[in-house]
This record gives sequence, C-alpha cells and structure tokens, in this order.
Amino acid sequence: MKPLVTIYWARLSLGIVAAILSALLAIIRDELSFTTFMNGLTIALLVYLVSYYVFKAKFRAKVEKQSKIMTMGIGIYFFTWIVFMILFYSILKGPPPVS
Repeated sequence: MKPLVTIYWARLSLGIVAAILSALLAIIRDELSFTTFMNGLTIALLVYLVSYYVFKAKFRAKVEKQSKIMTMGIGIYFFTWIVFMILFYSILKGPPPVS
C-alpha cells in the first residue's frame, strides 16, 4: 500500500478512536453542552496532531510533498469523529428516563 493511502485509512481509524474518547469524556462529565463539545474537539485535535508527528517521522522519505502528510485524510478524520462521537454518545447514554 502507498504511504498516503496508509495515512488515509489510519486517520479514519483514529477518528473512531478519538470519538470513543470524546464520548466517554461526555458521559463521565454527565452532560452534553458546548463546553463538552469543545473538550471532545480538543481530544480530536490532539489525536490528529500526534498522528501527524508519528506519520511525519515514519513517512518523511516516502512522500514527495511533506504538506500531504498533514492534509491527507483531514476531512474523513473529522467527519468520522463527529459521526461516531454522536453515535457512541447516544449508545452509551441510552434513552432518557420515562417519568
């Protein structure tokens, strides 16, 4: 597999991991507000930046344009993160109690 294809699929997978961490944080805090969303976004950005430095160290010599390491998979990463964060939060939180 080519390095950029590997980065793309790894970013998709890391988006799911970041979503799980974000949803767990929202469940632990027992609220879903703008602050919780920003905390989840911070987790997503940290995971993305860590992946950038790992991929940069691993694929530096194999990729022609170094900027492609940063931009490859950015759209699918954040799209996957937001979709799976909502999904995991909904599953973990469960239905609201009936009064």
